[in-house]
Amino acid sequence: MDRKEVIVNGETLTLDASGALWWPDMRALVFADLHFEKGSAYARTGQLLPPYDTRSTLKRIEKLCAHYGPETVVALGDSFHDRQSHLRLDAYERDLLLRLGEGAQWIWISGNHDPALPAWLNGRLADEIALGRLVFRHEPSPLIARGEIAGHLHPCARVTRRGHTLRRRCFVSDGMRLVLPAFGAYAGGLDVRDRAVRSLFEEEFLAYVLGARRVYAVAA
Repeated sequence: MDRKEVIVNGETLTLDASGALWWPDMRALVFADLHFEKGSAYARTGQLLPPYDTRSTLKRIEKLCAHYGPETVVALGDSFHDRQSHLRLDAYERDLLLRLGEGAQWIWISGNHDPALPAWLNGRLADEIALGRLVFRHEPSPLIARGEIAGHLHPCARVTRRGHTLRRRCFVSDGMRLVLPAFGAYAGGLDVRDRAVRSLFEEEFLAYVLGARRVYAVAA
C-alpha cells in the first residue's frame, strides 16, 4: 500500500508516498514546493549539485498525473526556486511542463520564491484558492485555519526503527489543517518538533512519514 487516507475538515484526502496529495472527490492532485532549478541556482554560487532536479521532479509529476488522471492540479507555491528559474529550463523540460498543463487545469499558488510566474505557463495564478471545504495557500496562516492545505515549511520527521534513525519528509495534520512535504528533489526540511510547525496545531497532531512504498502515521 503506497497511500493513506485522512480526513481534513470533513474532506477525505489521500496521502501518496511520493509526497503528493490526491483529493478523489474533486479529482485534484496537489504538490507543494517543487523548487524547479534549485540545482542550477546553487551552481551559480559555487555549490555544484547534479543538474537534474527539475527533470526528475517533472517526471515524477508526469507519472502521478498518468496514474490519477486529475482534472485539476494545484501547485502550492515555490514551484520555481527563483524569479529567473524558468529561463534555465531546457527545451525538454519546458515542453514537458507545457504538455502537463494541457492535460488538466493547473492552479499555481504564488510563493515567497516565485511571486510572479512566466506568462507561457498553462493554468492560472492565485494567492490562494478555496475548493469545497478546503483552502489552498503557500504559507500556513498563524491563526486557526480550518480546512487549510499549505506547504512552505517542508516538514520532516525522525523515526527510529530497529536501532536506526531515519529522517524523512512527511505530511502533518490534526484533522483540521494539513501541511504537505516539499515535492522538489532538492528541497530541504524542517523538523516537525520545531515551533514553526507545532504552533499551527492546538491539540495533538500526526506526522505522516513517507516511506519507500507506504505512508506511516507517527505521533509527533
